[in-house]
Amino acid sequence: MNYLGVIFDLDGTLLDTIEDITAALNTVMSEHGFRQFSIEEAKKMVGDGMRELMVRAKPELAGQMELIDSLVNEFRQEYAKVWREHSRPYPGIPELLTELNKKGLKLAVLSNKAHPFTEIMVKELLPVPFQAVRGARPEVPLKPDPVAARLILKDLNLTPAEALYVGDTAVDMKTASEAGLTPVGVLWGFREARELLDSGARALLLKPADLLPLIFDEKS
Repeated sequence: MNYLGVIFDLDGTLLDTIEDITAALNTVMSEHGFRQFSIEEAKKMVGDGMRELMVRAKPELAGQMELIDSLVNEFRQEYAKVWREHSRPYPGIPELLTELNKKGLKLAVLSNKAHPFTEIMVKELLPVPFQAVRGARPEVPLKPDPVAARLILKDLNLTPAEALYVGDTAVDMKTASEAGLTPVGVLWGFREARELLDSGARALLLKPADLLPLIFDEKS
């Protein structure tokens, strides 16, 4: 065994959530007479938290934080209504997590999604227990700041060299690098290989099972 733990991003890595995120976003946009976004557009907008999502949707309001905060609150309310509609683990993720759990790996989730959503979605949509789950909290900086990743390592009682960080965006790769973790990018998520490699990915996964050889040697 080469590593003792894996920290995963959530959206675009473990769960395909983009349809429900886009639906909630477009409901809010529609209520204000703003333009709608396609799923492909939304994939490029997510990953840095709800506030940044709203700023990217309405960049002309970027300096008006009260209005942005109001849109964030509306989005939060709409997302609470729809997140169960289409969000599911990506094919192969349940099997991967089950195998890692069976092998005794310490597992964690670190997301820029609001913590209450992160916590409930991990609990309801994924098949194994996680030793640490952290979403966005007001008192902790968002990724790519490494503070939350370091807190998770402390929760897991692991050193950075003992864990992989698996994600689908540049933010994830930068988070891993800043925290001293091994950055691993996935190609089934919201961004492309070039972004991941340019941001420091040490390996790319075509499918979830490709993670296993990075963790276990042939005799494990």
